[in-house]
Amino acid sequence: MKVNSKSLFTILTVLLFFSGVVFSQNPIIFADVPDMSMIRVGDTYYMSSTTMHMNPGVPIMKSKDLVNWELVSYAYDTLANIDALNLVNGKSSYGRGTWASCIRYHNNTFYVSTFSSTTGKTYIFSTKDIEKGKWERISFSPSIHDHTLFFDDDGRIYMIWGVRKLMIAELKDDLSGVKEGTEQVLIENANAPAGANVGLGEGSQLFKVNGKYYLFNIAWPRGGMRTVVIHRADKITGPWEGKLAFQDKGVAQGGLVDTPDGHWFAYLFRDYGSVGRIPYLVPVKWEDGWPVLGVDGKVPEVLEGLPSSKGLIPGILNSDEFKRKKGDPALPLVWQWNHNPDNSLWSVTERLGYLRLKTGRIDSLFLKSRNTLTQRTFGPECSGSTLIDVSHMKEGDFAGLSVFQRKFGQVGVKAENGEKYIFMVSNKTDTPTELESLPLSQNEVYLKIDCDFRDKADIAYFFYSLDGQSWNSIGGPLKMEYTLMEHFMGYRFGLFNYAIKTPGGYVDFDWFRVN
Repeated sequence: MKVNSKSLFTILTVLLFFSGVVFSQNPIIFADVPDMSMIRVGDTYYMSSTTMHMNPGVPIMKSKDLVNWELVSYAYDTLANIDALNLVNGKSSYGRGTWASCIRYHNNTFYVSTFSSTTGKTYIFSTKDIEKGKWERISFSPSIHDHTLFFDDDGRIYMIWGVRKLMIAELKDDLSGVKEGTEQVLIENANAPAGANVGLGEGSQLFKVNGKYYLFNIAWPRGGMRTVVIHRADKITGPWEGKLAFQDKGVAQGGLVDTPDGHWFAYLFRDYGSVGRIPYLVPVKWEDGWPVLGVDGKVPEVLEGLPSSKGLIPGILNSDEFKRKKGDPALPLVWQWNHNPDNSLWSVTERLGYLRLKTGRIDSLFLKSRNTLTQRTFGPECSGSTLIDVSHMKEGDFAGLSVFQRKFGQVGVKAENGEKYIFMVSNKTDTPTELESLPLSQNEVYLKIDCDFRDKADIAYFFYSLDGQSWNSIGGPLKMEYTLMEHFMGYRFGLFNYAIKTPGGYVDFDWFRVN
């Protein structure tokens, strides 16, 4: 009997289950959590990531077991009050905002550093209480690309950054900038261990283990896959020796973390189509002073010794009934706004148990409109649905549910010529195209989008219901596409309301549910 790899994996999973072996599976998070940086403090792990043009920004997650994660904070609510971040005057920060962050713990203080090409600055946030404390902010110019922040044992503080040619500089003691005269070339060509004709050489993350320095970077051989390159040195200034450390499935970019009982893992991520860049854990063994990644050089599907995942709900994403008790935050951490929100145009208190989105200006395009409220989609399959009250829409208003990226899809309600219509729009061709429109004679309608990310199928399906029981397909499927240079992030569910004729209307969302 011939057994394929998927059948073999299923058999192995069943055998492990009944033998009582504790195990988890890769990917550890089947959702867009790119550019991870991770630390362990005692028995708790903390991780920061990238959310670019979404706000609040730089999400902070925690875990007790490296597998089950929950959002606990963001480093900032808004980065700056400028047109590009506010999505005004025709400007935006799509695909920019803030990129790869670095999380560190030093002298009982948590630090998260990041950078922004939108503002041209480098940022360092700090707090004593990473879950409930206030984040202090320091910023300085220039914007230091894909850097790693490092507190050395002698009290000196460094940043390493760059693409291919890696630079190092010492920071001032108060972290307010680079010490003059300390910037120098650290490694002339970080890609060299991966061969000739290799791109990237970025994503620096530095670690010190048993007195030696280990620098992780990502390389990308032309025609090949994303690759882990590691350099090591006895002194931070070098000399550095490098090697190609890992090359499988394009799982790369990240660093090292150890467990309290002495096991080591590399945390890395993989480009996985339209769902985004998804985190993996790869076991690490030490040989001759080098971290050796993987199991026989491969990404294991099963991670023995780690507990099974309890799912991403409610830690990373969650349903929301929009009911708030006294003392509750207005919005749970799973939500982020597309760009800086206009806080005068949304509320969860004006109508209790509802999210109200109001229009305050005229927008010709959905991607230019403000106050789209988003959270991640997730794999291998997911569904997002909502119930919306459209009784207070004005002529020319559009509201509803979206799968949000540059090539977005929408299902919602529009007010046109004194009537209301359920519509489905596809932006697959970069020209928003209405695929179907149906008259609506009631004030409440249920909307749903199903996403299929299995084997990178990347298909979204759109539905509506008039009673919440019987669902009807509308429009057609959307072939979702991860765009690099514009949005540079996985698809998100988005709740939206914008006006193309007359500002001042509003819609009420009763709930949003993910399955």
